[in-house]
Amino acid sequence: MTQKSTSRAERAQLTVDPPLPSPDLGAPAAPEVQSRRGLSRLLPAGRDRRLSVDIATSLVAKGVGLAAPLVITPACFRYLGDQRYGLWMAITALTGMAWFADLGLGNGLLTRLSLLADDPRQRAREISSAYATLGVVALALLAGLVLIEPLVPWARVFGVTDPAIAAEASALALLCFGAFAINVPLSLIQRVQYARAQVTQSNAWQAAGALSSMVAVLAAIAAGSSPLTVIACAVLAVPLTNLINTVVYFWRQESTARPRPGLVHRATAVGLLRLGLQFFALSAMSSIALNVDSPLVAHVLGLSVAAYYAVVGKLFGVLSLFVALVGMTVWPANGAALARGDVAWVRRTTRRMVLLNGLIVGTAGLALVVLGHRLLDVWVGGVDTAVVPVAVLAGLALWSFLVAVASPLLLVQNSIGLLRPQFVGWAAFLLLATALKLAGLREFGLVGLPLAGCLAYLLTMWPAAIAGYRRALARSDRAATRSGSEVAV
Repeated sequence: MTQKSTSRAERAQLTVDPPLPSPDLGAPAAPEVQSRRGLSRLLPAGRDRRLSVDIATSLVAKGVGLAAPLVITPACFRYLGDQRYGLWMAITALTGMAWFADLGLGNGLLTRLSLLADDPRQRAREISSAYATLGVVALALLAGLVLIEPLVPWARVFGVTDPAIAAEASALALLCFGAFAINVPLSLIQRVQYARAQVTQSNAWQAAGALSSMVAVLAAIAAGSSPLTVIACAVLAVPLTNLINTVVYFWRQESTARPRPGLVHRATAVGLLRLGLQFFALSAMSSIALNVDSPLVAHVLGLSVAAYYAVVGKLFGVLSLFVALVGMTVWPANGAALARGDVAWVRRTTRRMVLLNGLIVGTAGLALVVLGHRLLDVWVGGVDTAVVPVAVLAGLALWSFLVAVASPLLLVQNSIGLLRPQFVGWAAFLLLATALKLAGLREFGLVGLPLAGCLAYLLTMWPAAIAGYRRALARSDRAATRSGSEVAV
């Protein structure tokens, strides 16, 4: 059988360190993988149960993660005061905008590990290369922060008028941005555990991080600690939890996959970075496409209507959060199954996830249409129903349903790094949706926005989801057939 040609970077490393097999479904599987394939097909019920447990624990962990800030927010606001608390939230918002700092390597590592054979040295090389790359990124961020921080008038930028708080602005910026930078490589442990089907374990650690942050902040407030100490307890708890999780995992549980400097491999790092940048570009494009609504509403209908629409959008954002949580759980499971050639399991699971997402999001969306105005009245004191009528709620519910049903098909593509169909889909969606939304806003008012988005999604992203899904399964089928022929020979 003709072997794949190696890349230039791989050829350069060939004489010193044989390159890993690329996590590509076109590559033939090793005999030991063939034996695991047969075993995996005998145990579909066990994998389905594990997936159900993983989804349930993901929802619980996220619930804890959302509840902890809600618990500490009133205490922090009273203890820190409005200006100091506002300064902290403003800086935190800036770190939230820097979600791209990991260059997509987290998703790239998740995909590549899910497709690898069960070889500890291969896993260790991928993990070591990822940690080394993001370690350099974190050091660069910290160095840039140290150089830039003295030049930025933080207090004036954020409009701080209290002299005492203005004196703390620089230290607060260093604390928040520094915690964010060091968490860039430390957060990789979550992707490693997800790829190794240890989702429940990862979720437990994430919930522990949220709870430890809550306990530490409340304890610091009760002890009368300085404001910076209180904020430090909040922002350092998650990186510290990830660090402890990393040490326990690689030094006690999976020592064979422990990252080591000697295992950092140039070709592997380049491959990770290449795939990661593809995920980064895809995330950036989809983020722009999904966040253009408020500027369009403000431009056509004014800032007041845009504010109302943003509040209503947050209410329906809970549905997107559910889809994202379920997706992160299914993603590595799909990759592992396709690497084994178990296309039947992926088809069956995808059908079930389409039904599950459709049922839950559809039911919840209908409830929000019926009860949305009452919930908004309790939450923010009400929204003018003349500005945001029930038809707008119905349009947002339909949008959430369409995205939820397409998501499982996109996840199959993500699990093997097949991103081109989504690039085409999101690019077409961005262009078509922007034009339709502008026309819809001018012709029908706010009701035209979600309906235009639904129409554009049906015409662009649904074809991309279906075509990419079929291509991913066909690629796996070809790989399984090719591997079976080799074993027979």
